[in-house]
Amino acid sequence: MGQTGLVRFSDVSWVHTSTGKVTGCRMEVWHTGLNEHRLLKAPDPAVLQNKMNAQLASWAEKWERLSAKQLASSTKEKGKEQADSATNEAQNALRDAEGLLLATLDIDDAVDWSTLEDHSPFRGFDGSSFPSVTFADTGWPMGIKEAIAPKAPDPKSAKYQPALGLLDKLLSGRRAAKVAASERLYAADHDAWVEQRRLADGANAASNKQLDAAKAAFLNAENTFKAAQEEGNAKVQALAARYRAGESDAVLANVELILNASKYPDWIRKDYTTQYNAQTKLLIVDFQLPTHSDIPRLTKVAYVASRDELKESFLSDSDFNRLFDSVIYQLTLRTIHELFEGDTANVVDSVVFNGWVTAVNRSTGRDETACIVSLQATKAEFLAFDLRRVDPKACFKQLRGVAASKLSGLTPVAPIIQMERDDPRFVASHEVAGRLEEGTNLAAIDWEDFEHLVRELFEQEFASGGGEVKVTRASADGGVDAVIFDPDPIRGGKIVVQAKRYTNTVGVSAVRDLYGTMMNEGAMKGLLVTTSDYGPDAYTFATDKPITLLNGGNLLHLLAKHGHKARIDLAEAKRLREQRT
Repeated sequence: MGQTGLVRFSDVSWVHTSTGKVTGCRMEVWHTGLNEHRLLKAPDPAVLQNKMNAQLASWAEKWERLSAKQLASSTKEKGKEQADSATNEAQNALRDAEGLLLATLDIDDAVDWSTLEDHSPFRGFDGSSFPSVTFADTGWPMGIKEAIAPKAPDPKSAKYQPALGLLDKLLSGRRAAKVAASERLYAADHDAWVEQRRLADGANAASNKQLDAAKAAFLNAENTFKAAQEEGNAKVQALAARYRAGESDAVLANVELILNASKYPDWIRKDYTTQYNAQTKLLIVDFQLPTHSDIPRLTKVAYVASRDELKESFLSDSDFNRLFDSVIYQLTLRTIHELFEGDTANVVDSVVFNGWVTAVNRSTGRDETACIVSLQATKAEFLAFDLRRVDPKACFKQLRGVAASKLSGLTPVAPIIQMERDDPRFVASHEVAGRLEEGTNLAAIDWEDFEHLVRELFEQEFASGGGEVKVTRASADGGVDAVIFDPDPIRGGKIVVQAKRYTNTVGVSAVRDLYGTMMNEGAMKGLLVTTSDYGPDAYTFATDKPITLLNGGNLLHLLAKHGHKARIDLAEAKRLREQRT
């Protein structure tokens, strides 16, 4: 019996007549892939070999045809699966686009301020400074790594009993010498044990002191953590109370929380700028709308077996233009709905929604930003609509919205109300960067000059995009040293800046304060600039938040980028400050 790949064959055997005469030979072959079997006979082995070779060649051709067919079938199946998956994804994207407004109607858009509070247990204790202490999973110092001394030597142990023979019993001097030697051995071992016990007791005493110190350090760190936690929670509660009182910055913080919590398909970017007038209870929202290239157009993907390729089908131009218009109208109504529903304190009487699109101007070839929809709605009027049953475009028109007849043409319209950028906190700026000498120590310059220097740098940084930077009054800045208005529709909006001319490491509290200020100001981003550096907790807190931390090195690099040279020497700045005091 033998086997080669998919072929299995028996041994050759002779065929005999009833009288025992040899009439030929035979063998069996099997093809396991084709699941076929043959019995081959021949008058002699040479002919039998030829028959077997012919059979194997026939099977090989058949197997090749079958394998190719199976491969084609497998490829076709995979191609069809891929096409079906892509089609399902495309259909889901189109359904999402058609249902943008309905998707939010079953969601409570009110902000749960308590979820912004931090009630996590304290787990941030670092016990590496207490190597002799053991800690519970919570970080609490629970005991010491005890030093254990050996047991005291037993004088009755055989080790300390002299081995006395007959002569030792007869000769008292000989016996006394052996007894004295055993006693000396015991005494030496006992002294060594006493020393080991003394060392262990001393080590345990030191460890217990370390344990007490670790407990004190833990409690101190826990109290500091809880105090900061309570302070942060108090700020959240105070912000919620100020929102309910209708204070502008707190109202904008509520607006930001509402809009940030709204879940959109991935192809919609949530870029917006807000402004609130407490006297008129008017909220203005400038919203960056999706462009033609953002909105899904793919309808179906089919697999073409003859070419082994996927073929995509798309919405017709008319259907796509209808969908584009629908998406924009839905976004407009959806945003206003969420803002009114989330305004549980009723401090917003009306909302102005200005929808902006950035696209290529075909006559100039440049990106341009234009407002294509503008709608002002009062709360009482808007809440009277049943948004589940309205046609978004008809509803927009009923609310006297302003837009071209076809939004897909991106025809600009004048916003009903535009944002104002006047702020009584802003003061006139003065030049600092131009007066910097190469050896100027930024950590030692006047703090007000430092704030204006930061303003100048960001003014130069944002100038190419038409950005505007304002410095606030030192007496009432509300935690803001400068405000940047960046018109860029993607990265732009209101950005608050805090400048820290520090000689010590900036801790996490400063970053928390900046984040709170961003919420209060309704800012899209926060920048913290210092002459020193930030602690690890500060960087950790800033992770996944719209906060940029610029240390002394980053500041010098930014200065050099715009043609200014200076230096930072924290030790020198500390000495100068001590001399002045």
